[in-house]
Amino acid sequence: MKPQMITLHINGRTHYVALNPNLTLLVALRDLGYTDVKSGCEKGDCGACAVFLNGVAVNSCLVLAAQADEGEILTAAGLGTSEHPHPLQTAFSDAGAIQCGYCTPGMIISAKALLDHKPHPTDAEIRDAISGNLCRCTGYAQIIQAVQSAAEKMDAGGEG
Repeated sequence: MKPQMITLHINGRTHYVALNPNLTLLVALRDLGYTDVKSGCEKGDCGACAVFLNGVAVNSCLVLAAQADEGEILTAAGLGTSEHPHPLQTAFSDAGAIQCGYCTPGMIISAKALLDHKPHPTDAEIRDAISGNLCRCTGYAQIIQAVQSAAEKMDAGGEG
């Protein structure tokens, strides 16, 4: 298989890469050093690899890298910085919703996708929004609490 040149815009940085057409976006991101995108099931069941592609949350293991050519990709790490974390990043930490941390980036992407469309979600709506993300550590209560807390902070501060 002959590699093809593609352009990926990731967290505000542009990458020009030659990739085999059958390579997933997940593998491309990890090969480029975006280790916050986790490799879990590699078949779309766990949500650990979730990213925003052109503003839509997707499981990067189900997208070919070539399909993301010229696309805008945002990973959980790209939402904020150490100095200025996104309210979801802060809320997950404060609520203890980050135990082993493996599911956290994907959970944060799913939570942001929800809050972008529903700024005041109910617990049931949060559960539905994160239903594609598996967590073996928290029991989900802290995650739901973190999303509610972030929603309140984002509403009060106008952040998103």
